[in-house]
Amino acid sequence: MQLQQLRYFLAVAETRHFTRAAEAAHVAQPSLSQQIRSLERELGAELFHRTRGNIALTDAGDALLPLARRILADTESARLAVQETVQLRRGRVRLGAPPSLCTSLVPDVLRVFRDRYPGVALVVREGGSRDLVRSLAAGELDLALIITPPSGEQAPALAVTELLHEELVLVSAERRARRKARVTELRGRPLVMFREGYDVREATLAACRAAGFEPEFAVEGGEMDAVLGFVRAGIGPAVVPGMVAARSGLAVTPFAGPGLGRTIAVAHGHEVPLTRAAEALRGTLLAHLEEAARDGELPPGTRLLLS
Repeated sequence: MQLQQLRYFLAVAETRHFTRAAEAAHVAQPSLSQQIRSLERELGAELFHRTRGNIALTDAGDALLPLARRILADTESARLAVQETVQLRRGRVRLGAPPSLCTSLVPDVLRVFRDRYPGVALVVREGGSRDLVRSLAAGELDLALIITPPSGEQAPALAVTELLHEELVLVSAERRARRKARVTELRGRPLVMFREGYDVREATLAACRAAGFEPEFAVEGGEMDAVLGFVRAGIGPAVVPGMVAARSGLAVTPFAGPGLGRTIAVAHGHEVPLTRAAEALRGTLLAHLEEAARDGELPPGTRLLLS
């Protein structure tokens, strides 16, 4: 049974005339009649009583009529749904990002994307880069902003594009920030430290150990908002991403060269092609950063890596 046969059947049922039905369907009358006969053979029953000047539905035709209308309506609904998705009037994107980027870069990008594609649903999952990489590999996310490991090695199942280099800076509750700080100055100075799994924690520990000491913690185990809150309360300073520091209202002190930093990248699975909606979000992200770089409006302490 073919959809075209059902369309021809419906045309005859509504006009009660083969010639007029053929005209309405924009097909030659012999072709329409042949397709109706093929449909009847397929179903094993005549659908029309054919008498000169009078076409009437048989009982089988009466039974098929509402089903044919429903099938063709569902087919049109499916066509429109796919068209809307392709044209980005509908769809969904699942984006993963570390909490530090969810409070800095991500809101600006999602605002631009939402203005352009208001019908596309956005789902955001916060997490550490290692967790996000696992979610990408499992097909639970379409895209993720991740922090590349210091080794530069990436999971082979991922396509990764480096976006930004971001400085890590020292924030404190001091009334006035110093111009520069050295990593060695953190020796013996209790820090507010993120929970395990944060790439900033790992970068801070690595920098301190490379300088020959193990850092002390005033408090540890916090998420981003908690860490900033502890710093505001005067419990101690913390090493945080530059984009977060710029919005924190705290005193910000950069590190003297070579400093501390991290590389932000956008990643997706190699095996599964991006949906049009996910591709549009990725394109919006890259265009947003390139435009910001041209206009000198990249977040403080960041450098564009896109060529």
